[in-house]
Amino acid sequence: MEKFLLTAFLFLAIAILPSTHGLDQSPKGVGKWFKKLSHAKEKITKLHFYFHDTVTAKNPLAIQIAQANNTFQSPTFFVLVRMMDDPLTVKPEPNSEVIGRAQEIYGSASFENIAYLMTLNLVFTKGNYNGSTLSILGRNQISHEYREIPIVGGSGVFRLARGIATAKTYRANNITGNAIVEYHVVVLHY
Repeated sequence: MEKFLLTAFLFLAIAILPSTHGLDQSPKGVGKWFKKLSHAKEKITKLHFYFHDTVTAKNPLAIQIAQANNTFQSPTFFVLVRMMDDPLTVKPEPNSEVIGRAQEIYGSASFENIAYLMTLNLVFTKGNYNGSTLSILGRNQISHEYREIPIVGGSGVFRLARGIATAKTYRANNITGNAIVEYHVVVLHY
């Protein structure tokens, strides 16, 4: 019975949910979109938002998933790996309007300084970009005031996206590890 209900739910969800901004996301629809691409004009979109990385709390949103035997003897926490699902907000205040989620896996990847290897999906859930994503992959050396991280793709209105995300720590607590990070994003897409 559970399998039937899950199958029925998935069928209804697929049948009822609208596609992202009228984009047909089926293989046939994507194929048609690509055929029209040679006539499409590239757009530049600039975005500004904050994400709230909560490592310690009653319900943490960034959770440690791996470490090496000597991770905590390393001054850079080498090989510490976390998975997160943080809210994206319009303003830095925790009660600010949520416009999406920052879903990421990141790990400390340097012996010499605290620098994360990160793969991050910005999942937009409200506004003009509802249902669209941006994918970021790169190095985030958090000791720098500004960190430039490449945007390597996207979905929905951000199909074939490329660009730069500039991160800046807005507020961080060195004891709890919790942080609010400000992002400025410039992205090219069709």
